[in-house]
Amino acid sequence: MSDLYVAAGGGGDPLGTLIAARALSASADPPLIATYAWERPEVSETTGPLGEHHFAGLARGVGGAPAFTPATRARPPAGSTLPGLARDLPARLLLLDPARGLDALAERIGATAAAAGGRIRIVDIGGDILTHGDEPGLCSPFGDALTLAACHLTGIPTTVHVAGPGLDGEIDEATLLTRLSGHRALTPGPDAAGAAAQALAWHPSEASALWAAAVHGARGTVRAVNHTLALGAASTRLYDLPLEEAVGHNPVARALLDERPRTLGEAADLSHRLTGIHGLAPERARTARQEPPAGAAAFLDRDVAVKALHEAAGGAAHLTFRYAARSLGLAWTDIPALRELLGSDTPLLRIT
Repeated sequence: MSDLYVAAGGGGDPLGTLIAARALSASADPPLIATYAWERPEVSETTGPLGEHHFAGLARGVGGAPAFTPATRARPPAGSTLPGLARDLPARLLLLDPARGLDALAERIGATAAAAGGRIRIVDIGGDILTHGDEPGLCSPFGDALTLAACHLTGIPTTVHVAGPGLDGEIDEATLLTRLSGHRALTPGPDAAGAAAQALAWHPSEASALWAAAVHGARGTVRAVNHTLALGAASTRLYDLPLEEAVGHNPVARALLDERPRTLGEAADLSHRLTGIHGLAPERARTARQEPPAGAAAFLDRDVAVKALHEAAGGAAHLTFRYAARSLGLAWTDIPALRELLGSDTPLLRIT
């Protein structure tokens, strides 16, 4: 028997979901993690979630779900970090493809969870899954709402876990702590966070990296690509709450369940109507930019890079590596070379 963990928003959420799974289960077996292939613009030239047809070399996992292996490849112009995560995360990664709409997504999640024999555990890093739809920093509510609605339709017992309130920069920590008041919280140990270390060494994730860093003891201000935040005691926590309560917070999830849109496009239109954010368009907070060619880190002078990063930090104690790479005009694939240049093996780059 194995619980099915669902990484609510895709992107870097599988890394944080692994940390959560290690904190929630005493089993040494690799957890079963289902995730969207919803990538950042620097990773994939496509918008919206990637489906099965975007990949070559998918295997068949639990319940017949498409599964990633290290040999899986995204078909250009699509790009994906998930084959690399299949290589470097001690987890079994399954693809959630919402292309056929809400009901088909629910059927896939339900069949996988039933085959695994456990309950469903949704994991959201940062907490925007508890959106009310009107927060000023909100930029990507659709995937989380789709996850909540699909898991509700399965009828399988489901718990929602919120990790690192506020770390995704969409809803502030104080607001989320009010919404999470009275719910059980635990803090993963360093061993749980360390399970994602090999992948965090190259992955451009920010929210999962921030959570891992907080668990390892990092505190103080952090400059990320689209926001600056402070790591504190609450940044380490993993909260759980019933699915129904999470749906009660999320107006898009409730509308999806009420209206049952037939296609992914109709569901995204619904999200746009309620929040002003269309789920299949680039995130509102993203900055249009031309990605630099990879390999430029090899030509950086360490002292020049350190000086530039101190200036880019603007007084923050830490930088995310995604932001550090951008500040130096590097591609996200240069993150390992940048780490080597700076002699850093931690989830965040400490500046002060």
